[in-house]
Amino acid sequence: MLLLLIILQLALHTVEGVWPLPQSFTSSIERYPLNPQVFYFGYGKGSAVQQGCSVLDAAFKRYFSLVFPDYTSGYGVLRFSVDKPFNIEVSVDHDDCESYPTEDSSERYNLSISTGQASLNAETVWGALRGLETFSQLVYQDDSGSYFVNKTEIEDFPRFQFRGILLDTSRHYLPLQAILQTLDAMAYSKFNVFHWHIVDDPSFPYQSRTFPDLSSKGAFHPMTHIYTQSDVRRVISHARQWGIRVLPEFDSPGHTKSWGKGQPDLLTPCYSGSTPSGTFGPVNPALPSTYEFMAKLFKEVSLVFPDSYIHLGGDEVNFSCWKSNPDVRAFMQKMGFGVDFTKLEAYYIENIVNITLALKKTSVVWQDVFDYHERIPKDTVLHIWKGTPAKYKAELSRMTKAGMRVLLAAPWYINHISYGQDWRNYYTVQPLNFSGSEEQKKLVIGGEVAMWGEYVDATNLTPRLWPRASAAAERLWSDETETASVDKALPRLQDFRCRLLRRGIRAEPLFVGHCRHEYQGI
Repeated sequence: MLLLLIILQLALHTVEGVWPLPQSFTSSIERYPLNPQVFYFGYGKGSAVQQGCSVLDAAFKRYFSLVFPDYTSGYGVLRFSVDKPFNIEVSVDHDDCESYPTEDSSERYNLSISTGQASLNAETVWGALRGLETFSQLVYQDDSGSYFVNKTEIEDFPRFQFRGILLDTSRHYLPLQAILQTLDAMAYSKFNVFHWHIVDDPSFPYQSRTFPDLSSKGAFHPMTHIYTQSDVRRVISHARQWGIRVLPEFDSPGHTKSWGKGQPDLLTPCYSGSTPSGTFGPVNPALPSTYEFMAKLFKEVSLVFPDSYIHLGGDEVNFSCWKSNPDVRAFMQKMGFGVDFTKLEAYYIENIVNITLALKKTSVVWQDVFDYHERIPKDTVLHIWKGTPAKYKAELSRMTKAGMRVLLAAPWYINHISYGQDWRNYYTVQPLNFSGSEEQKKLVIGGEVAMWGEYVDATNLTPRLWPRASAAAERLWSDETETASVDKALPRLQDFRCRLLRRGIRAEPLFVGHCRHEYQGI
């Protein structure tokens, strides 16, 4: 009976604790003890990269601390059951150590754990990072504090190439450290795109080299509530170390009130009758100076942010100010737009997209743009944010039928909260469950969790984001059929939430219970 209990206890410690769930794995109850004093990471003999690879050398140091938190936290002397060495041998097919992750970067990896060693093979360093995260989650401790890992075989890759988190740093300024910690937590869930909604109506915290007045006059505070060029470089560098792309968004022509404070004549003067009312609306699409300004700003943005994508926004444009302005109306008549203000907005967006195309960047726009401008260039990525499941499924079908690539965000606006286990709603989303051919469904390149900032700042960002965002992470990474059961997912997500706590991420509880290692920073 005692032997049976021991076997059952060992069986609990298998690969199913990994989040998000790998595509293919086998695991047994055979386990191997790990001693931090004789544990090391190494490069495989046939690997295209060796010691000196900046991404992996840094990752080995980080993951040693994550694999052995007690050993590195100063909790005192630990007892280890063996002195035999255990090493992870990492082999990568392509040397992309000094590059940035791209939209085409492979994240595929194979992980094999057996007596005395683990073998991790990946096509790129970004895949190797994902494999290291998986390995770190496979290591566990018994009641005496000894570390173990089970015999395991994994073949893994993401279901969708784009798996993003949006942070809004305009409605509330998020300190640099909050952004960096979010990047850490993103990597733990295998997210790979940080969508930085950096400016909006309330404030313009991005400090532009070309137009310094944008932040000096448009930020909440010109010194304390801005992101300097150095800050932005640090975010991009930190993200790169985790294999995360940084996608900047400079939304226009709406959502631009803060822009007008530092850039005269950019916004449209609103009229009351025949006289200016003293208020301003969206960017003025009738002036040549508007496009000269935008060309200079986006040239800078394209040099600062290395990613091939730039998000241009284009959502929620209120036409009332344009309608009130006699100069705008005269411009529309001259252009043959009549009184159709959607044509005016399409004209503006077309100009901005052409600016980014000239900079060899791919434009991402909110779905509103496609609603009034279906002839948008085919390489533009459309971002769905509106509607009930029935509505966004219809949009997925319509947009992909037109041959457009699509990102889905509508079901994952997790700035909205409700009592209870709302993570279940995010987990049960099926992004490809819409009417369309297989070719259409290949055009859905991924999805995104959005954390808008009306009621979110650094005080509540992390617990509101985690582990609820992790539900979407598994949906975007893992096989649909293998993760169909919410009830089976719950204990794994609870275990993962406890892991986040131990790593210093203030993830909120999913339900009643406790973690063996509660968060120590409170």
